[in-house]
Amino acid sequence: MRALMAQVLAFIAQPQVSDEAFNTLALAVFAHQFEHNVAFARFCQQRGRTRRTVRSWRDIPAVPINVFKELSLNCEPIQPEAGHRVFMTSGTTRAVRGCHHHPSLAVYDASMTQAFAQLFMQSQTRLPMAILFPTEQAMPNSSLAHYLALAKTHFGSDDSAYFLNEQGLDVDGLCAFLQRAQNAGQPVAVLGASYSLVHAMDALGEKAQRFALPAGSRILDTGGFKGQSREIPVQAFYAQLGATFGVDAANCINMYGMTELSTQMYDAGNAHQPAVKFGPHWIRSCVVDPLTGQDVPPGQEGVLVHCDLANVNSVSTILTEDVGVMVPDGFHLLGRAQGTQAKGCSLAVEDFLKAARP
Repeated sequence: MRALMAQVLAFIAQPQVSDEAFNTLALAVFAHQFEHNVAFARFCQQRGRTRRTVRSWRDIPAVPINVFKELSLNCEPIQPEAGHRVFMTSGTTRAVRGCHHHPSLAVYDASMTQAFAQLFMQSQTRLPMAILFPTEQAMPNSSLAHYLALAKTHFGSDDSAYFLNEQGLDVDGLCAFLQRAQNAGQPVAVLGASYSLVHAMDALGEKAQRFALPAGSRILDTGGFKGQSREIPVQAFYAQLGATFGVDAANCINMYGMTELSTQMYDAGNAHQPAVKFGPHWIRSCVVDPLTGQDVPPGQEGVLVHCDLANVNSVSTILTEDVGVMVPDGFHLLGRAQGTQAKGCSLAVEDFLKAARP
């Protein structure tokens, strides 16, 4: 495992790579997981996919995301005393929470920081950050809490702060933070779950507070509104962010990530919808028919599959329940699978469990 992690870390650190190099490492990750992840190996064998027959990352069987709620998909034994970390899904759609185990966070952290620097921070090295999410200490099993802690540690200036705690949103503290930035002409970043930003905008609206944050400021949201008290249309959401914070939609970035992956994807702003999502060079995506597992024709909707080389300890290739369309330079994220597509995802889970269990 250590040798493979070192390979992945070196791959992440490269400024750019070829498709051939990605494929070579994807096959090495697959071989390791085929050998050490028993449930995954049984599933692959049932599909006729082995180290001899898998020739491309596209040949790697995609594991349905909900399998993480049923089985422990680990290559390494779980050892909490050795610093083993587990991230758990929110459990908004089912009472059972999915678990993703990490014997080490070295690859996860490198993946996050490299991509965040390139795709969110762009030319800036540090910014004052207002984080609208609980701390990692309050939510130790939240991958988003860890992600935001990394953002603050590696990219936040000394006056960065959390403004959401067990008492709720610190509206006065947030107002003071934003007012200081506005008065000083200091660009800032506001980061949080999408629904946290909605609550913040509601609270600021009740106080009749609006800001014109300096040029270079940006906002990051993630997670959507699933299971939350209210939803608003995407275009209205970004328009309201602009009206509240004075940040143009082009500088409002949506991060697309999930507990079951170790790499996050981003867009280049939300001036136009749907925005194109894309990731760093160690992740690849495609869209498939969940019933057959085959790629859909170009330009047609399908269920997104992601091959994430940073997922060293579990499985590299995930069948999501998100509908998308591949476009030049990335994909459009269109929403959750419904109808036949949702049924296809459920059947894929059943097929995996039948194959994987002794």
